[in-house]
Amino acid sequence: MRILATLLLLLFVAAAPALDGAPAPTPRPRGFLFFKPRARPTPVPPPLPVTRPPVRPTPTPRPTPVPTPMVALPNYNEETSTRLQIFLDNHNFGPGKIDGQMGEFFRKALLAYKRANKMPTSGAVDASFLAEVPKAFTTWVIPPEAENFVGLTSGKPSEQAKLKALKYGSLLELVCERFHAAEAFIRKLNPGMNLDQLTPGDTVKVPNVNPFKIEDLREGFMPDNPQFASRKVIVDTHERFLEIHEAGKLIAEFPITPGSSTLPAPIGAWKILGIATLPWFRHDEGVLNSGVRTEKFYNLPAGPNNPVGVLWMGLNKPHVGVHGTNNPETIGRAASHGCIRTANWDAARIKDLVTEGNVVEIF
Repeated sequence: MRILATLLLLLFVAAAPALDGAPAPTPRPRGFLFFKPRARPTPVPPPLPVTRPPVRPTPTPRPTPVPTPMVALPNYNEETSTRLQIFLDNHNFGPGKIDGQMGEFFRKALLAYKRANKMPTSGAVDASFLAEVPKAFTTWVIPPEAENFVGLTSGKPSEQAKLKALKYGSLLELVCERFHAAEAFIRKLNPGMNLDQLTPGDTVKVPNVNPFKIEDLREGFMPDNPQFASRKVIVDTHERFLEIHEAGKLIAEFPITPGSSTLPAPIGAWKILGIATLPWFRHDEGVLNSGVRTEKFYNLPAGPNNPVGVLWMGLNKPHVGVHGTNNPETIGRAASHGCIRTANWDAARIKDLVTEGNVVEIF
């Protein structure tokens, strides 16, 4: 019996846990390389599960894009259409170029505004819309300082790089962009006037829209705006619109050109790294055609005719951003080099509605 008791005691001691605080051996997690310690290690918590970090933020799952249903709208005349375009434009629901026509972007902007404000999408437009724009047109006397924003232009990057600024090519171009209008519409509003030879002092009939004032822009970077930290930008590459949301509500929408079949806008969730006004542009054919940076490039100066217009809103995706344009007639129609392109007058407003760090979801 004494021998049996001794054996049981030895077995109990061997199975009992150590009393000096030494941890029990921990199984080695797969995928780690461990080295045998020379001394007993200090007790540590068990390792956390190891996960591979995502390559980029995962976007919120969205349903398969479907075209915006074309709700039947009245066939408004030119003046009423112009007043409605101005109303939408003044409320940051860009209808595209103001031209008095019932075009695609005008219809989409009108429906988006009504949905955002929980209004019926069909039937006649509320009289309140038109009441905000009692006059479709106004006049603008071209001031002497307007000539400061007009100068030599060139379509060749090698020649553009030699200029001090990429200004408007004519006063007519300045007038069209200032009043968000198609050139053909400005010509129609001013019959018999030689718009190709405008000079300071001339009076031009224009849409009665809040003007885009190039003279108010300064070269530099936008400061952070903490009040906008929770806002989100959504880019719909199918409907060709950029939306801005706050607390789940659509507060602004602008037409865009979203990349091309060769270099499409990158699908996914990104973030705004910074917002530059009147940016310079590094023209690199390698980046533009294949997304590869080369040493053959031209630094193009700032101005409304810079290839990225008056704004560069860079994303945490190399060479990709939201920017303006030197050719607003092509917005929503021609392709771009993988970026999100907007009219300068829309770009100038987008910068005042977002801030660095906002999520930009592209789908």
